Amino acid sequence: MLARLDAIDRHILRELQDNGRITNVELARRVGISAPPCLRRVRALEEAGYIKGYRALLDEKRLGYEITVFAMVHLSSQAEADLAEFEAFVRAQSLVRECWMLSGEVDFILKCVAPDLRRFQDFVAELTAAPHVRNVKTSLTLRNSKNAPIVPLDEPPAT
Repeated sequence: MLARLDAIDRHILRELQDNGRITNVELARRVGISAPPCLRRVRALEEAGYIKGYRALLDEKRLGYEITVFAMVHLSSQAEADLAEFEAFVRAQSLVRECWMLSGEVDFILKCVAPDLRRFQDFVAELTAAPHVRNVKTSLTLRNSKNAPIVPLDEPPAT
């Protein structure tokens, strides 16, 4: 499916990743085509699932979420029903920003935010008591050296 993207499609995706609020007229100008075919291409990229949606990226610290923590969760069971039950629990937790199932020693890693350490400690108590949780290890972040919520479109995909 990736091979069907031409240079203009890739340019459109790159521009939209940089600024999802760009007007169609400005987008068309930047990619070197007129506005009507640009809009058709954007709609086709959306329909094909290359563009999943548009959203504003918020600054969690300005909104009072001072703490970012990674929680490594080891479950007592990896049965599909138990995994699904844990994932449902996590989806209902507002402090969890990301949840990834992993291979290896840790079953899940959660990226969490909290307004302060006390609130995060309360959340860890809830997490530890969640369905099928064997143990939880946490790491408090000190700083973020890179946060690039984009797909590297300049890199050729592996074949």
